[in-house]
Amino acid sequence: MNKREWRELHYDPAPLRESDFTTISGEELEPLYTPEDVEGLEYERDLNYPGCYPYTRGIHPTMYRGRLWTMRQFSGFGTAEDTNQRYKFLLERGQTGLSVAFDMPTIMGRDSDDPLAEGEVGRCGVAIDSLQDMEILFRGIPLKDITTSMTINGPAAVLLAFYLCVGEKQGASFRELGGTIQNDILKEYIAQKSWIFPPRPSMRIITDILAFCSAEVPRWNTISISGYHIREAGSTAVQELAFTLADGFAYVEAGIAAGLDVDSFAPRLSFFFNSHLDFFEEIAKFRAARRIWARHMKEKYGAKDPRSWMLRFHTQTAGCSLTAQQPENNIVRTAFEALAAVLGGTQSLHTNSLDETWALPTEKAVQIALRTQQIIAYETGVANVVDPLGGSYFLEALTERMEREAEEYFRRIEEQGGVLACIENGFFQREIADAAYRYQMEVERGKKIVVGVNRFRDPEEALDIEILKIDPQVEKKQKERLTRLRAERSASEVERALEALKEGARGDANLMPLIIDCARAYCTEGEIISALKEVFGEYREKPIF
Repeated sequence: MNKREWRELHYDPAPLRESDFTTISGEELEPLYTPEDVEGLEYERDLNYPGCYPYTRGIHPTMYRGRLWTMRQFSGFGTAEDTNQRYKFLLERGQTGLSVAFDMPTIMGRDSDDPLAEGEVGRCGVAIDSLQDMEILFRGIPLKDITTSMTINGPAAVLLAFYLCVGEKQGASFRELGGTIQNDILKEYIAQKSWIFPPRPSMRIITDILAFCSAEVPRWNTISISGYHIREAGSTAVQELAFTLADGFAYVEAGIAAGLDVDSFAPRLSFFFNSHLDFFEEIAKFRAARRIWARHMKEKYGAKDPRSWMLRFHTQTAGCSLTAQQPENNIVRTAFEALAAVLGGTQSLHTNSLDETWALPTEKAVQIALRTQQIIAYETGVANVVDPLGGSYFLEALTERMEREAEEYFRRIEEQGGVLACIENGFFQREIADAAYRYQMEVERGKKIVVGVNRFRDPEEALDIEILKIDPQVEKKQKERLTRLRAERSASEVERALEALKEGARGDANLMPLIIDCARAYCTEGEIISALKEVFGEYREKPIF
């Protein structure tokens, strides 16, 4: 009996419940997957052993038998003192890496006393205005003994400079410091929208960071190419996969165009993916991502170092999947999303907290989120076998389909002139907006069920969880500290450093040493960004209809 005969004789006559039987991205699924669905699969070419090209089954031969993923909870709120206490709380409870959430003024390159920062200081992350704040943020935390991820894009070079200077003041050399800056400006234009400079000068800054860190900070991941925010904006899984990797290839091409050897910087590129609720679709996405990256880096870009072929990635569970209704359900959602990330081979993981649709997480909520990772690691047994789902007919067929559909997107992007051209003509934005609209319509029509939202609602529901509230005094204290800093630092050193930076931006000097000099002089983030704006200007997005 073959699959067609089984379907005609056994499946088609049987009654079915009412459902579309599609993935969360709207992809049609077969009722059953068999060897017929993976007939073209060649083990060594398409899968191979873990730690072997094309790394479909994992980038390390031992995976979690050798080392568990880094448990890195994304945290930041209020002042640097407030967040420093939260970091110590998490480290004491078993977190193994730090991840900094910055407030909106910091993300946009503005100081806390900027008129446009009013009401936003310390609200959605920690306020960092200068090296002084960064020193407080990591007080009592030796940076050479831990890795730190910083989710920052437009002003990434400035926050990296602050971090390096803190390590320097602690007695660590730049070469001893390890971590990641997101520094993915392309996805800002595509999805998250927290840009500062136009695309081309932004890419110049990024290639300066690539060159500087390759030589001076070799343990630093210079870009965390992010699909997370593309997915949060409403993309499908395939769009997240394709657009993220297309951005990654654009950074590779920019580095090569700047005269860098691909193997000098590619091993320090990492990725940041979303783990959504469609369990198998997410696992297939991660496996396809590794295979696509390996093949393109080796065959298209001529990378010779196997480390350049290995796609390393951090995962965050899907914030957009969480609901304000029945927030305790979010614990379950996050657990399944985290499990998918682990089965997909992630190197590092953040688990969202149950209360994040209402506010930044409380200590209790973030502890539950961290414990979720620890239960997966130590109690479920999934870390005992490398790629335990590898060879599943369904999973391998889904992985192959995602790769094929991503390659079709690459073709369309190339036809339009590449990633920057697609940003300028609105291609990415339209594709994501259309996908988000289709999904929302399915939820509103009840075709996609969201527990507690459009089905299984509780008429007696009332919010009874504790919410973290940011003290209004945070903004006042931050502004006062900034005023004192400006009064106590050397005005002449500040002026000299900023003028040197502007001169470097007008020419072709690498900007990172100049930004580090500004940090050492205690120039503020806003002052450094303003100096660069004088040369590079600001970006204004064209409306897309």
